[in-house]
Order: sequence, then structure tokens, then C-alpha cells
Amino acid sequence: MPKYFLLSIALLWTGIVSYLCLVNSNEIPVITIPNLDKCIHTFFHLVFTFVWFLFFCKHLRYDSIAKPLIFSAGLSFAFGITIEILQSLLTTTRSADVLDVVANLIGTTLAVFTAMICNKTNILNLIIKK
Repeated sequence: MPKYFLLSIALLWTGIVSYLCLVNSNEIPVITIPNLDKCIHTFFHLVFTFVWFLFFCKHLRYDSIAKPLIFSAGLSFAFGITIEILQSLLTTTRSADVLDVVANLIGTTLAVFTAMICNKTNILNLIIKK
């Protein structure tokens, strides 16, 4: 795996999520599925937390996964709050929503459980090739 591959993936995902969360919502096709927005937030943060976790595991080289998990979960939480604040300040078609933050936290929690399962089953070592 190239040296900056995981960083590139994490930054690319962060950029995609930022754009999709801040773009004018009138430019997004309307799909009428109840709570689809919350499911999307959950998915965004599950992937966000997991790819940053992989990056931190690979490049910070800790003996356990605890610190990379804390760093990636904290980053995801801060990023989610920042996006909600930016939606209320910088956009006219979006607003901050506490339930979005809850959905973000659910995604982060799912990523933490996924990372723990990957670690327990040694899949994590295959992914990051320690």
C-alpha cells in the first residue's frame, strides 16, 4: 500500500462529505424515503471514522487500537458538529439539526464496533499490513 494511500482516502472522503453536507440542497434530487437523511449521516460517519481510524493505526503505530479509535471518533464528532454549525452559518437551504448529530454518533459508534471486530479477527492487520 503506497505511503499516503490511507491519508488520501481519508481526505477524499472528508472532502466528499463536506461538499455534500454544504452544497445547496435545492441542487440535490428529492427522494422521499423517511429518515433517509439520518441514514446518510450514519453512513458518512461510519466510513469517515473507519478510514481515519485505519490511517491513525497505520501511521501513529500504537500497541493497541484504543488511541487510534479515540482519535478517529473524536475527529468524527468534532467534524460532525463543525458541519452542523457551518450549515447554519454558511448555507441558506440547510440548517443545524441535533438529530443529524445523533445519526453521526451512531455511525461513529458502528465504526468503533467494526474496528474492534476487525482487530479481534485479525482482519485489521491484513488491511493495514502492520
